[in-house]
Amino acid sequence: MKFLLDMPISPKTEEFLRKQGYDAIRVDKLKMHKATDKEIFDYAIERNMVIITADLDFGKILSYFKSSKPSVIIFRIRYPSPESINKLLWTVLPRVRGELEAGSLILIEDDRIRIKKLPIE
Repeated sequence: MKFLLDMPISPKTEEFLRKQGYDAIRVDKLKMHKATDKEIFDYAIERNMVIITADLDFGKILSYFKSSKPSVIIFRIRYPSPESINKLLWTVLPRVRGELEAGSLILIEDDRIRIKKLPIE
């Protein structure tokens, strides 16, 4: 599984995912730190990548375009430190792998995980 990490996600999370055997890269390493959300969205579609972000706009883009790809993981947690995000990914990724491969929006909050199958109607 390949992950594209948006700017709010720490380089420590990129390193964590790589150590877990995932293909992960932050948008700044691709010289896309000034890219629009739509450009990041399109890049992920073309390369079959899952976007990891803290930006709710990616959910809006999925809804607006009624797109079935890319899958997106959005963090909406009170203390989004790299350590807390990495711990949540360690727990959540094995449980949602099938949903991510099929096309889903995964919203990770402090007290729950919401999964919406794509396309969002």
